[in-house]
Amino acid sequence: MTELPTRTLGDGVSVPVLGFGTYPLRGDDGVRAMVSALEVGYRLIDTAVNYRNEREVAEAVRASSLDRGDVFIQTKVPGRDHRSAKHSIETSLHVMDLEYLDSVLIHWPNPSQGGYVRAWEGLVEAKEAGLVRSIGVSNFTPEFLDEIIAATGVTPASNQIEMHPAFPQVEQRAADAERGIATQAWSPIGRGEVLDAAPVVAAAEAHGVTPAQAVLRWHLHLGSLPLPKSGDPERQRHNLEVLGFDLSEAEVDAITALGRPDGRLFGADPVSHEEM
Repeated sequence: MTELPTRTLGDGVSVPVLGFGTYPLRGDDGVRAMVSALEVGYRLIDTAVNYRNEREVAEAVRASSLDRGDVFIQTKVPGRDHRSAKHSIETSLHVMDLEYLDSVLIHWPNPSQGGYVRAWEGLVEAKEAGLVRSIGVSNFTPEFLDEIIAATGVTPASNQIEMHPAFPQVEQRAADAERGIATQAWSPIGRGEVLDAAPVVAAAEAHGVTPAQAVLRWHLHLGSLPLPKSGDPERQRHNLEVLGFDLSEAEVDAITALGRPDGRLFGADPVSHEEM
């Protein structure tokens, strides 16, 4: 089993450097996949109300040999709950039968709805009430970040964004870092679309690893926290085995250079894309 190191977020909470994404794992098969992930060494499990699998995440943690305190459980408040975010978190805790969550994020800013500041105030209230240890956001641009920080005086610990070699988010990562916010990466391998790109293949061959491992190591080199998803136990293990090598600066730069303006997987620009 791989032992993952941790990093300390801006709010002082420690989090594994790599996590396990759970969308769209559901039902008994989903629980088995999550238990497998925990058994091979994952300690950060990422879910969301809109993934409709919070119950399965909690079942998997209970079915594993791990204590609750050994697993970092993160969920997300959906757009429809922006004006009742604290209540949304209480509902998640009830669904999961947990006393607290390790991290809660606002899933999308949904700017046309005008509720993301109120949602952030709800997360701040939930943290003050001891319902959650760390609070953050997902898919927030620098402008949205500055607005919620100005409104509350509280800076998100994390910002989970789409990030992969086709869309490396150079500017957003810099904006997060400038504000002391850790960048998490959803779809970190770009759904496999970059695995046959020449710089990725070259880096993998140079280090005797798979292209997916090279991409995940690229994330760690850049300081992002990737959240790969796989229901296959062998692939889960491989995705964790990225600490025994490092990429050169030239290899990192070559992979980053794969980025392109239209590199998003499905055009999910947070300024216009909204999910309720």
